[in-house]
Amino acid sequence: MDVITLRRDFHQYPELGFTEFRTASRVVEVLLSLGYDILYGRDAIDHNSRRGVPSQRELDEAYSRAIKFGANETIIEKMKDGNTAVVGVLKGKKEGPTVGFRFDMDALPIQESKDYDHFPQSHEFGSEFSGNMHACAHDGHTAMGLVLAERLADRNFAGTLKLIFQPAEEGGRGGYAMAQKGIVDDVDFLFCSHLGLDIPLGEIHGGNSKFLASSKMKAYFYGVPSHAGGTPEKGRNALLGAATALLNIHAIPRFSGGTTRVNVGILEGGSAANIIPSEASMVIDIRSDIEEIKDELEERVKTIVKHSAYMHGLTCDTEIIGEATTIRPDPEMVSVVLEEARKLEGFISFKEDCDTSIGSEDASFLIKRVQERGGKGTYMNIGSPLPAPHHHHKFDINEAVLPLAVNLLERIGKRMLA
Repeated sequence: MDVITLRRDFHQYPELGFTEFRTASRVVEVLLSLGYDILYGRDAIDHNSRRGVPSQRELDEAYSRAIKFGANETIIEKMKDGNTAVVGVLKGKKEGPTVGFRFDMDALPIQESKDYDHFPQSHEFGSEFSGNMHACAHDGHTAMGLVLAERLADRNFAGTLKLIFQPAEEGGRGGYAMAQKGIVDDVDFLFCSHLGLDIPLGEIHGGNSKFLASSKMKAYFYGVPSHAGGTPEKGRNALLGAATALLNIHAIPRFSGGTTRVNVGILEGGSAANIIPSEASMVIDIRSDIEEIKDELEERVKTIVKHSAYMHGLTCDTEIIGEATTIRPDPEMVSVVLEEARKLEGFISFKEDCDTSIGSEDASFLIKRVQERGGKGTYMNIGSPLPAPHHHHKFDINEAVLPLAVNLLERIGKRMLA
């Protein structure tokens, strides 16, 4: 298999979190063809622990679209309700440790650029799905996982290889549910990675401790509708309560003890100019490099939502729709990554850690679960310059990083399973 060809195929058919039916179907087919034991659907993810699951209508539409564009209907029948996780397991010829590699599969709700200077567009593998785009390199990650599977399919190793293909990384939704299923409970060593990050091609970070803990919260406000001109006093304006909360959430002070981020990214409500809005909602992003500060911010946001609703005569509710924690890479694992990278032509810059905070990552729950059970884990950054930032409509990677990254993962796998 060619990693670039696979990446372009996944790029062309991007699917959002928990709707990766075509992508997951392809992953299952390839792993089966290589002789792996497969867990997928509810066997690979805890159904009730998923967060921010799309509506049934969205799931049904994505399911039908996936079949239209080549998904294996027999395979995805087990994933129909949005359980799109896949795990491939291969036992070596001798006893040994269990080594895991994690790859995320989901895309983003972004309309990809149609400009000719956008590489996927000019090379005819731009997104076929309007409003969806692989703008964070997960297409490359999934392709890397499948080629790694092929490289190690001869079972000429000692131990067990576990390849984890995770849905819904965006928004911090799928990693927690796979951890709750116990997918990594037997893993001794877990390696997670990300391409891009506008790091020079050939640069490798053996670990990344700069990810922020995060909570994605949705707040709901419920009021009373009324005629805005005739009887405004009889209404209770849910949108006004939400707007009050928005302003006060953004007024939360920063913390002296750590990095913080708070943002209201979505505000919705109302049906017509002359109707007092009876319902409104907002989606809030809360982050910090210290878990305890993130938790404190979360409580402050809930308090603001509650009292903003109360002052306008509303009721309210909140729910967590996504989450991530911090990552503390094990030094021994960082050393393994850098030592193997130094043996490969193509890597020229080697760092133990990332220089700055780059957001959040829900592989954190998988790494944390491994570490809590006595195992070790790390999250590595594999550099590629970018023509536009992550989550941008002109995002792309330098495809030269793909074979280089697979070679690194293969070396790591063979070393840890020696």
